[in-house]
Amino acid sequence: MVVRDGRLLLARSPGPGGVPEWVMPGGGMEHGEDPCDTVRREVEEETGYHIEVTALLGVDSTRHVFPARLGRAVDHHGVRLVYEARITGGDLRNETNGSTDLAAWHPLDAVPALTRIRLVDTALHLWRERPPTGRPARGESRPGPT
Repeated sequence: MVVRDGRLLLARSPGPGGVPEWVMPGGGMEHGEDPCDTVRREVEEETGYHIEVTALLGVDSTRHVFPARLGRAVDHHGVRLVYEARITGGDLRNETNGSTDLAAWHPLDAVPALTRIRLVDTALHLWRERPPTGRPARGESRPGPT
């Protein structure tokens, strides 16, 4: 979560079926990589900015079973760490030859109208509410697309 002057930094991904969707800048850890190093590296790759991690807001867990490929389905479990960060340097730019194609600032009140992944809503909730467990209360609604 990088928020500055009432705007949220997001990256755009091609999305399923080629429909672009906005995502939180970040990404997959390399084997043996520290999670804070991962988020710093990924945000720089996807947006051009250098960041300082200022807080761990929470943890999001997802599980999806993807259709059979090469004879069997894939049961994928993702654990996503949601950090708050501030920009320390760099310049906004788009990623080239990566998982995203555009980086942009969006007014916080305009985010609900964007085509976005659910993690954007989860991250906004964690940032605003700062639940002590780092997770929304059980049964609490997290609006937005999946």
